[in-house]
Amino acid sequence: MNAQTQKLDIQGPAGTLEALWDAAGGPDAARTLGTVVIAHPHPLFGGTMDNKVVQTVARAFVQSGWNALRFNFRGVGNSLGRYDEGRGELDDMLAVVQAQAASGPLALAGFSFGAFVAGSAAAQLHAQRHLAHLVLVGAAAGRFALVQVPDSVRPRTLLVHGEVDETVPLTAVLDWARPQNLPVTVLPGCSHFFHGQLPLLRQVICGGIAAHMATVVP
Repeated sequence: MNAQTQKLDIQGPAGTLEALWDAAGGPDAARTLGTVVIAHPHPLFGGTMDNKVVQTVARAFVQSGWNALRFNFRGVGNSLGRYDEGRGELDDMLAVVQAQAASGPLALAGFSFGAFVAGSAAAQLHAQRHLAHLVLVGAAAGRFALVQVPDSVRPRTLLVHGEVDETVPLTAVLDWARPQNLPVTVLPGCSHFFHGQLPLLRQVICGGIAAHMATVVP
């Protein structure tokens, strides 16, 4: 993503997971507000940590002063293991958090299938870790059993969806969000992959992070 991107190998429950780390502010450590761990789209449909939406999420967090860590789920790229229908992928994300963000401010994010995994991770971690931000982009409602966002995390959750998402209909996301009183930020005219609108997506995520900034410190 930039000259500061570092390749990492992280020990996961099914073997080594490959990851990419982008530090906020380069050598200026004073700008680092915490670490976000980002999950990518469905492994069986070409999803990887190099997905453009995933990169955009990472770029938004780095621009906002956060370290960004994206990784390949088991069986993707050079990550060992096999696709496990979300169960193993959740374990992968939790292992990455423990390995690289075991302390300090933590944010979770995901795109599509990755939003399903990130939401599940938030549900498991919220009782023991303060989650400064939860960013769910193109959440795969209706395709996977998305868990409810924990009450304590909802004020710091940003749910972004494309108006004309051809993979996950906006109505499915609204039906999932409505009982939780969870706002949905809709990007007009955007498809599932936000073609031609990635700068707008980055702007919206940066704005969401800034709006939640008062709750970053536990």
